[in-house]
Amino acid sequence: MKPSELTADYISGLTGALRDLPVEVIVQIAALLAEARARGRTVLLFGNGGSSAIASHLAVDLNKTAIHPDHPRLRAIALTDNVPLMTAWANDTAYANIFVEQMRNFIQPGDVAVAISSSGRSPNIVEAVRYARAAGAITVGLAGFDGGELRDLVDVCLIVPNQHYGQIEDAHQAVAHMVTALLRSGADLSAALPVSGAAPPGLPATGGG
Repeated sequence: MKPSELTADYISGLTGALRDLPVEVIVQIAALLAEARARGRTVLLFGNGGSSAIASHLAVDLNKTAIHPDHPRLRAIALTDNVPLMTAWANDTAYANIFVEQMRNFIQPGDVAVAISSSGRSPNIVEAVRYARAAGAITVGLAGFDGGELRDLVDVCLIVPNQHYGQIEDAHQAVAHMVTALLRSGADLSAALPVSGAAPPGLPATGGG
């Protein structure tokens, strides 16, 4: 296949992946983050490889780009950013612990854990999500292929219906930008919460006034 044909084929695959994204799930994820912002909760993001870069990028966008003058600032931490700490845990225990051990320092009930994994099967991602759930956090997954273990493990899972790692990661980055844009808009997203009019799991119900 010629280079131009390979490029066109990639564009076609990515266009299809973006077209087939579940819009309602994207809005639901933004709604969970908006509620966490209103409650003063923290968002913890993590992933491996290209997904780790997406986690770091999204942390930047949530902390800065998503700022709206009528809302409090959202606190976001990328567990992928402290390389010395990750290597310390990997060296002294196991690579599967590099995120879960960091979570033990930070996570609180009602926080939001965002797991990014194209396969949805990475052991360190799965372990971190399980710990987050046990700690009372809300869990969100960005996956591809068939969703892997994340599909049934997280509270909300966005699955890119695609079989190409690069295109899945491209779509995940686009989703991150969509969520950021929704938060920056200041739009009322409460109707998109898992139970309309109620707080998501791990968050107290909204009081009157």
